[in-house]
Amino acid sequence: MRFISILIVALAFVSPVLGHHSDAALDMESLVTHEGTLREFSLRNPHTYFSIETTNEGGEAVEWTIQMGSAANARRRGWTPETLQLGDHVTFSAHPARDGRPYGLFEWIRNADGVELPIAGGGATLAAATTASLEGIWTADRARFVDYPGGLDQLTRRDLTLTSKAAAAMAAYDETTAENPELSCVGRPTPGPIIYTDLYPMQIQLNEAEQTVLLKVQYFDSERVVYMDGSDHPDPSERFFDGHSIGRWEGNVLVVDTRNFEDHRSPYQNGIPSGAQKHVIERYRLSEGGTHMAVEFTLEDPEYIVGSMTHRRELIYSPDMDMSPFDCDLESTRRFVPDNN
Repeated sequence: MRFISILIVALAFVSPVLGHHSDAALDMESLVTHEGTLREFSLRNPHTYFSIETTNEGGEAVEWTIQMGSAANARRRGWTPETLQLGDHVTFSAHPARDGRPYGLFEWIRNADGVELPIAGGGATLAAATTASLEGIWTADRARFVDYPGGLDQLTRRDLTLTSKAAAAMAAYDETTAENPELSCVGRPTPGPIIYTDLYPMQIQLNEAEQTVLLKVQYFDSERVVYMDGSDHPDPSERFFDGHSIGRWEGNVLVVDTRNFEDHRSPYQNGIPSGAQKHVIERYRLSEGGTHMAVEFTLEDPEYIVGSMTHRRELIYSPDMDMSPFDCDLESTRRFVPDNN
């Protein structure tokens, strides 16, 4: 049996880089360290930002913008709006932007006393929990990840075999333009939310009276209804952002079949598109005395993918995990674009 406290500790050391855009514009092999005065500290989704006024070698003031993970995950790591105060003297380390602008990805920050924030392992420790049903709140058990590169974009780049049309579209993709739907606070359809259980909880709600299952993931407030009444998918001309999901029970396994997806420019965070032929099969199975749930999906989209992709992971039952709204902030989601800094 695993304890949920293992998960909380793991979250405290997860890299904050898992956001809504890739890190191609950042030098992930380098770190810069500066000290200065805190001018902004805002806990927002999908990214928390610091602005710190520093002084360059010529004595001129330079304001650095530092990107951290989402407010939801910052709070789980122990951050609050009072963790830092405007005017504080701080020292920070960050992966700098490749274009030379004073923008970077958070590595660590210390206060004037040299204390690195937040205090390691911030947040409450939860007791072990079990359930007799798939219903409830779940988060990926990172201790059980095997050969996982980290992040939806990295996973699909590694595991998808692309058609020539998909390869050309990925090469032409510019995440700093309106091509990137998340610059408008639009999230990603299934199976993306399953991958985001790395850092964001999933909630399953069973409604026997309405013969539906509701699948929710906190990241970008993903929410999808699975129809369990034996009906089929509508005509292929009816298409939906999250597709149309129908489900059935195979013993104790919930099987979800999703088709009728709308076209999407970048459902995997890296410019590989998806289209009308996209098809996803998911399987959810309670295991190990109710502490874990095994999740598997198989993805097909012959317009863009050669063959199929299958991914498996285990989620740990986390009934006390926060499922508050993500409430994507437009300014925050666009701030990494160079013209916005």
